[in-house]
Amino acid sequence: DVSIVIVNWNTRDHLLRCIASLHRTCKAGGFEVWVVDNGSQDGSVAAVREAFPGTRLIVNARNRGFAAANNQALRRIGSPYVLLLNTDTELTPQAVAHLLDHMRQCPEAGMVCGQLLNPDGSPQNSFANFPSLLTLLTNEGLLRWLWPGRFPSHRRKYAAAIEVDSGIGACLLVRQAAMAAVGLLDERFFFFLEETDWARRMRQAGWKVYFVPQARIYHAQGQSVGHRFPSRALFFRARYQYFHKWHPRTYPVFYGLIALRLGLNTVLTLLGIALSLGRLPGLRRKLATYLRLIAWHFEGCPPIQERTGDAA
Repeated sequence: DVSIVIVNWNTRDHLLRCIASLHRTCKAGGFEVWVVDNGSQDGSVAAVREAFPGTRLIVNARNRGFAAANNQALRRIGSPYVLLLNTDTELTPQAVAHLLDHMRQCPEAGMVCGQLLNPDGSPQNSFANFPSLLTLLTNEGLLRWLWPGRFPSHRRKYAAAIEVDSGIGACLLVRQAAMAAVGLLDERFFFFLEETDWARRMRQAGWKVYFVPQARIYHAQGQSVGHRFPSRALFFRARYQYFHKWHPRTYPVFYGLIALRLGLNTVLTLLGIALSLGRLPGLRRKLATYLRLIAWHFEGCPPIQERTGDAA
């Protein structure tokens, strides 16, 4: 019924817990698991082979990124539905069943996502609006208050599924027919926003994207990529690629606004360090990251290789 694809890069323990949760919570015999390993050096491949010998493995010599690695498995899969999972997720009972049920009941659904949870059970952001000039210039909380239908709130509890722009890529169920219509993930995106681009192409082709709150998934947010300079630079690069693809005429405006916000955040962080007399190490680390990002911008935003493999 469903093929499950997990891309791994040096997160062995998270990966093993993720696969274990699949076997605990999914109907026996109704799914297959694919793991695409992006050149891990932590024994992930050997651990999966030992603990879950039925898992289908694709082993890369280097980190090819999230989109390219998923596509390696997607090209080989013939199941009507494909579930993309991050390694730092653990499924609750019936999570996949709820996603599948909604997909089957809504033939227009190309992609569905569930409710992501922090380890303590509190809700995470599980869906997102498409980035735009409005979302860059305006506080998202204000947008949700002014247009709750267009900008649904992550903090609100939903009793039933709602239509959204895009789901967060930690857990996405995708219809094979929708993939056939719009193509696979865009491999220009190394990490971040590839699922947003995919959802936008699906919606453009007439498919819909839904958030299904009954499907609950624990997500140790950020464990698969980290929070330091490389991952922040990847995020900036992905946003620039997204805006260049979808807003080519106004791309310089988007670039300028994003760079301006980086400069403003740097100044505010410097002010915070001054007011606290430098006693807060978190602010010092944040400042160091901002300064490296500024230097990276002056270099022309080159591909990021440190601790992330060969970014395209």
